[in-house]
Amino acid sequence: MNVLLKSATIIDSKSDFHNQTVDILIENGVISQISKSIKNSKNIKEIHLDNLHVSQGWFDSSVSFGEPGYEERETIENGLRTAALSGFTSVALNPNTNPVIDCNADVSFIKSKAKKHAVSLYPIGSLTKEGKGIDLAELFDMKQAGAIAFGDYKTSIDNPNLLKIALQYASNFDGLVISFPQENKISGKGVMNEEFTSTSLGLKGIPNMAEELQVARDLFLLEYTEGKLHIPTISTAKSVELIRAAKQKKLNVSCSVAIHNLILTDEALTTFNTNCKVLPPLRTQKDIDALIEGLKDGTIDMVTSDHNPMDIEHKKIEFDLAAYGTIGLESAFGILNTHFSTKKTIDFLTRGKNRFGINTQEIAIGNKADLSLFNPNGSQTFTKENIKSTSKNAIFENHETKGQVYGIVSNNKLVLN
Repeated sequence: MNVLLKSATIIDSKSDFHNQTVDILIENGVISQISKSIKNSKNIKEIHLDNLHVSQGWFDSSVSFGEPGYEERETIENGLRTAALSGFTSVALNPNTNPVIDCNADVSFIKSKAKKHAVSLYPIGSLTKEGKGIDLAELFDMKQAGAIAFGDYKTSIDNPNLLKIALQYASNFDGLVISFPQENKISGKGVMNEEFTSTSLGLKGIPNMAEELQVARDLFLLEYTEGKLHIPTISTAKSVELIRAAKQKKLNVSCSVAIHNLILTDEALTTFNTNCKVLPPLRTQKDIDALIEGLKDGTIDMVTSDHNPMDIEHKKIEFDLAAYGTIGLESAFGILNTHFSTKKTIDFLTRGKNRFGINTQEIAIGNKADLSLFNPNGSQTFTKENIKSTSKNAIFENHETKGQVYGIVSNNKLVLN
C-alpha cells in the first residue's frame, strides 16, 4: 500500500515532527518521507482531507465483539471494521464469547479470524476455565498462542487463593493478570450506583464499597505475590486513592477507566435508559472528578471505550433484567475531544500499549505507518447513523461530540470513512 498524506498536522510528542504540518509519504506500509512538501513523482494515491491531523495509532484495552457464539451481537469482521473507522489501529479482545476463550486453540482461532485486517487484534484469554472462576485456564499455552493478558470479563474472582496462585504462576512468564473489581456479596442484586438517585428510582444499588473492597484485596495479594496485575474500569474516588498508594509502593499494577464513567453520572438513569446500564455503574460527580485527576496524574494508565455490543433482546426490556454494556468505539474520540483538549484526548487514546506488551511506533521516517487520521474541529450530534456496530446499544446516542475521525493507516492498509 502506497499513499501520500497531504498537509497533515502531526500530534505525537515522541516525534521530531510534533505539531508540524507536513506531507507524509508511505510506501509498502512504511513511512519513507516526511517533509513540508513532497512532490508526487511516482503518481502515488494522494489523500487530501480537511484539517487532517495524524497521531500514533489508538489502542483500546477492553473491546468485546461476540464471535464465536454471539455473532448476532457483532462479528470479528465487522467489529474490526468499526474499530478502524473509529480511529483505532489495535484492540484487546475480551474472552466473553461462547465458548469462552480459555485455551490455545481458542486464541489461535481468534487470531486467524483477524488476519489481514488493518486493525491488529490482541486476544485476552480467560483467567479461569470457561470463565467460571473455579480452576485456572491454560495460561501459558494461551500466552504461546498470542494472548496478551488473562482475565474473566466483568466477572470477579471470588476465591482470593485462586487469584494468588494466578499471580504467582503468571509471573513465571511475565503474564498480566486482569481482575475485575467487584465484591459480589456486597453488590448483591444491585443494578446501578447506590446513592440518592437509586433510592429515588426504586432501583437496588451497588455501593462504592463493592469495588473498593475488591481493589484493596487484590492489591494486598499483588504485594504478597509480587505479580503483575491490571484492574480494569475502576469507577470510584477511593479506588483511585488505593491504586495511587499502591503505585507509590512500586507495586506492579495498572488500571483503566471507561470513557462513560469519566463523563456521565448516575443521574443519566432517571429515564431508565438501559443503554446506560453498565458495569461498573455510573457513579457521582465526586467520583468523576477523582477519576479525571487520577488520569491526569498517571494513577489511571489508560481509557477504554469498554465496547460491549448487546442485541436488542437483551436491552429493550425492563431495567432490572437488561444486560450490562454499551458500545463505545464510534463515540470514543468525539466524546473525549468534547470534554478534554485534543492533546489530552490523543494522550489518553495512545496510552496502554506497553502495559500489554504491544510495540508503539512513533511517527518517524523508517517506521511502520500505524496512524490514526482525524479532524479535531467541528461538532455534531452522535446518532444511530454514526453507529457502525451491528448492535446499537450506545450510551452516548444524541450527545454532542467534537471532531471527526477519518480512519487509519495500519498493517499496510488504508481505511477511510
